[in-house]
Amino acid sequence: MRITRRKVIAILLVAAALIYVTNSSRFASKRDGAPLLLAHRGLAQTFHMEGITNDTCTAERIYPPEYPYLENTIASINAAFREGADIVEFDVQPTKDNRFVVFHDWTLDCRTNGTGVTRDHTAAELQALDIGYGYTADGGITFPFRGKGVQQMPTLDDVLGTFPDRSFLIHIKSNDANEGALLAQYLQSLPTSRLEQLTVYGGDQPVAAVKEQMPQLRTMSKASLIRSLLTYEALGWTGFIPSSMEHSQIHIPEKFVPWLWGWPNRFLDRMDKANTRVIVVGGDGSEFSQGFDTPEDVQRLPTDYTGGIWTNRIDLIAPIYRGK
Repeated sequence: MRITRRKVIAILLVAAALIYVTNSSRFASKRDGAPLLLAHRGLAQTFHMEGITNDTCTAERIYPPEYPYLENTIASINAAFREGADIVEFDVQPTKDNRFVVFHDWTLDCRTNGTGVTRDHTAAELQALDIGYGYTADGGITFPFRGKGVQQMPTLDDVLGTFPDRSFLIHIKSNDANEGALLAQYLQSLPTSRLEQLTVYGGDQPVAAVKEQMPQLRTMSKASLIRSLLTYEALGWTGFIPSSMEHSQIHIPEKFVPWLWGWPNRFLDRMDKANTRVIVVGGDGSEFSQGFDTPEDVQRLPTDYTGGIWTNRIDLIAPIYRGK
């Protein structure tokens, strides 16, 4: 039987209509509730990002302080939860005595009165430093936090012990597989109920090491994110969810979310079924730590958006959603 051009066109139109209906949020059920708010490094000092690189000392470019908190401290984490964060992200660094401190930098010279590589020091040595030493908003004329950061660098034990019922995103800053194995060894001592509140992300190799030892733990790395999203873009129009996307967390730059099959509500429904947390970050992913940090930023999101939002200013973003 000969298939005419008209029939081919009709078949293609029907297929296109089915794909549209299957993936359009117009036909998805309405989602209620407020977005999940993720506070990056707690409530802390923010800084301008023009020309920023991996080697930039961000403590030397902060805006004039509006509050007394330093990133990755008990006080900043507590303030973020008090303001309305659902999850707080913090950074970890291994120590010479095989513990973990909550600190951003590979080296000590930028923020602290110490020098050298962070992991070459014991936890006790690191906690004796002044982590507010290097912060300045005026090019080094004044240092508003100098002398105020002694004994303010917490260990991982300190954070998890202080906030036993809170959810965290733990950031491994290196690409060292041994660091992932060490973190997995630590996490394996925690009860299952606690592990359900934790997610680990960071370098491909350490996250892979964590996942190998703890497949039940929610994780994410750049490699796993790219693999998941590429597979979903290829097959997601059918409703298929790749196994690599299940029970994980995905951070998606806002520039790319409109291209996701079913965005926003149908996509979020699919991720809910896969027990996967969706976090939208600001921009196109090219700038470091870009979040939704002003009420104007939030206006770029769908009005009924209920997924996760990455923010550096939980104090400004949480009030928008209170009462929802």
